[in-house]
Amino acid sequence: MAPLSVNVKHAGKTLPVQLDLELPPGAFKESIYQVTGIPVDRMKVMVKGGVLKDDSNWTKIAPKAGQTFMVVGTAGELPKPPEQPVVFLEGVFATGVTRPSPNTVHSDMDDEELAGALERPVGLVNLGNTCYMNATVQTLRSIPELQISLGVPPSNASLPTSPSSPLPLALRNLYTNMTRTTDAINPSAFLNVLRQVNPQFAERDRSGKMAAMGMMAAFSQQDAEECYSTILNGLREVDVPDALVPPSAASAGRKRFIDQYLMGEIRRELSSPEAPEEAPSVSTERIMKIECNISSTTNYMHSGITGALNSTLEKMSPTLGRTATYTQTSRLTRLPAYLTVHMVRFAWKADVQKKAKIMRKVKFPNTYDALDLVTPELKAKLLPASRRLLEFEKERAERRKVRKRTKNVASSSGSSAAAAAIASGDSTTTPAEVEGAVRSEPVAGELEEESVYREKERVELEALADPEVKADVGASWSGLYELVAIITHKGAAADAGHYMGFVKKNVFSSPPPTLYTGPTASSSSTSNPSSAPTNNANSDSDAMDTDQPAPSTSGKQTDPYAYEDDEDWYKFDDEKVSIFPKEKLSTLDGGGEDSSAYVLLYKSKLA
Repeated sequence: MAPLSVNVKHAGKTLPVQLDLELPPGAFKESIYQVTGIPVDRMKVMVKGGVLKDDSNWTKIAPKAGQTFMVVGTAGELPKPPEQPVVFLEGVFATGVTRPSPNTVHSDMDDEELAGALERPVGLVNLGNTCYMNATVQTLRSIPELQISLGVPPSNASLPTSPSSPLPLALRNLYTNMTRTTDAINPSAFLNVLRQVNPQFAERDRSGKMAAMGMMAAFSQQDAEECYSTILNGLREVDVPDALVPPSAASAGRKRFIDQYLMGEIRRELSSPEAPEEAPSVSTERIMKIECNISSTTNYMHSGITGALNSTLEKMSPTLGRTATYTQTSRLTRLPAYLTVHMVRFAWKADVQKKAKIMRKVKFPNTYDALDLVTPELKAKLLPASRRLLEFEKERAERRKVRKRTKNVASSSGSSAAAAAIASGDSTTTPAEVEGAVRSEPVAGELEEESVYREKERVELEALADPEVKADVGASWSGLYELVAIITHKGAAADAGHYMGFVKKNVFSSPPPTLYTGPTASSSSTSNPSSAPTNNANSDSDAMDTDQPAPSTSGKQTDPYAYEDDEDWYKFDDEKVSIFPKEKLSTLDGGGEDSSAYVLLYKSKLA
């Protein structure tokens, strides 16, 4: 039904307004606000039978075209027009399901705005105390190599062969759906598989009101760290695809993704100062996370981790024939590309017979140097590349400053040149010609393209990296990490509260991992389908089919490393996705019932 053209009368003025009978009365009041400036909460619209309410029925009111409604209320300031003109993606998400290729989109946005609209991540619907799962899924999505290994296809491609076990298939399908819509996704299919794999997540709350009334109880809140571990264990059979294996390591045999990219190896040495003649016992094990124990003196994540690696215990001594105190010293012999840190915030309290939350404030770093956690042998292998990478990062920061200053100078010069052209009366000079002339002027000490420096850094770091570490697919070359994702818990109880996920924004805009030739390269993609698919210049141009947008013909050059300047985060509160400023990251340190960092995911830094 077409909207009706009606009038509203206020303060002696009659103003035209459109009335759409298919929309609720609140929409009509908003239209009145646009022309009168009367806030909706202070507005009264007189209709047949009294005052228009938000739940009024248009059928009973029966408005007609040309009818005049009396409006009572004090007008405020009229709504201001938007600073930027409203632009539309014409037909992009008409169905709310399919995310089209940028090549096929016709819109009023330029390339940069369009890319931002398409790359915005989506949320997950809370299906009843499933925030723990939603936060975990969003956190694991920050690992592009995982999506490649699962076989998440580009948004315009069909699904490849299904994995053999149900959980990888369900996660692959969920991530695929998340790349093809801008609406929040219902993750019920994945949740059902998760509950089949681990029935613990299907437990119901027997203490609630519904159970007391004899009704089916709601599902219980679960621990996000346990969900994180369950999902990773369910992915243990996923292989590392050939596309991620460099030629130097191709002959090393079959590799599992979780083992290579998310698991470290730790060496534990147990000895007793009371029995120095007793030989220390040494053991090694694979670990999926390192723990940060929180005591009454823990203020920083690093001290909590080192405290967990150095512990004391009592056990029977075979040489002394009695119980003795032993010291256990643990050090990592392998660092994975992705390091998971578990903040041990829940502890069992015997007096109340339940888990309680440790709310102490513990600061965590954005950049973490893990060399203090490894054995002397591994530290010697990683140290050269680690220290050189730190020097490279300082040089990169300096180059960014220089480029920013140069850009500002060029911008001011362009404005001055344009003003001079106007003052001289030269009407034939276009803004583009002025800008081109300014850009063509040589700048003293002009920097080369950033890619030139990065290639030099890559070659130097590869030469410094230890050969054994380089051959270990998915291992960290440097021991330097940057924080990319966080799972937080809000509340005071372990079996209640609310979980949220936080992922660094540039995770979704950074270039994908280097892809080598292999069967997976033709069917997999990262969370950033518009990025270059491979860094291997000799690989087949059809090795990976992506949604790469057509090259820009506007002459506007973009900085491929601009994503490094974006330090803000995405906050995933179930279906709500918002920008979380970098300045607020310290509020997740803890210290109360508000959101506290619980699981942190660090990514190894590369050249």
